Amino acid sequence: MIKSSVTIALVPEIKQGPWIFWHDLKASIQKAADLKFDAVELFTSSAQAVDTSELKAYLAAQSMGISAVGTGAGKVIHGLTLTDADPEIRQKAVQFIADMMRFGAQFEAPAIIGSMQGNAGLDRAVSLRDLADSLKELGALAISLGVDLIYEPLNRYETNLFNRLEDAAAFLEAEEIAGVGLLADFFHMNIEEEDLAASIRKNARWIRHVHFADSNRRPIGFGHTEMNSVSKALQDIGYSGYVSAEAFPWPDSDAAAAQTIQAFNHYFKNKRIIRHDPSGSN
Repeated sequence: MIKSSVTIALVPEIKQGPWIFWHDLKASIQKAADLKFDAVELFTSSAQAVDTSELKAYLAAQSMGISAVGTGAGKVIHGLTLTDADPEIRQKAVQFIADMMRFGAQFEAPAIIGSMQGNAGLDRAVSLRDLADSLKELGALAISLGVDLIYEPLNRYETNLFNRLEDAAAFLEAEEIAGVGLLADFFHMNIEEEDLAASIRKNARWIRHVHFADSNRRPIGFGHTEMNSVSKALQDIGYSGYVSAEAFPWPDSDAAAAQTIQAFNHYFKNKRIIRHDPSGSN
């Protein structure tokens, strides 16, 4: 069964980013629970930024889980990436991600590598080698922890490494990188993929997490993503992970969360897939 999730960011430096909720962890978990989300996706400044015991208590009180933990603070705050030309910085990046993985594993949650992948330098082959070496090390840790590590293809304006699911999957396969899956982010896919549903079907075995945002990165329903085919593709491939709202809190956090869960229920809980009616009515 596909499960719902909503993002909570606790990093002031990324307050303006695509997070439905961005402060007050306990209150945000309460709001997510009230709307019947299954889990929350957390973005923290470090693995030590949140008291684990308190977080477990908050989650238990609302029967909530954690769908994933983000690692982007490693780049935003510390300037760390897996493809930096400086090997010392690369190793610090690996350590930061490893710490986040251990934090997430306490909640059976995978860690996501998005912005911390960095960019290819003048010698792309060297950058890809560095990326592969880091992912192999972190993938081995993921296997030992019993959680996935999730690599996120980003759009061309954010990285020059891998922008499409197919290209990232080919890289992971060619390099024989174990323990690492992919994140299908609808916002990035709307920029890079010719057909979102076709890409999901083609790369089905690699998809471990989904980011649920419309073409303009607002909540689903405020852009032009053709969700009928996309939701059907996820269901057809037997995807049973989380669909998590990494979207701008538009027009505000509460309204964005409500819109998201309404869209989730419409596309993933209704047994009938609503077909597009050119006349404008469903």
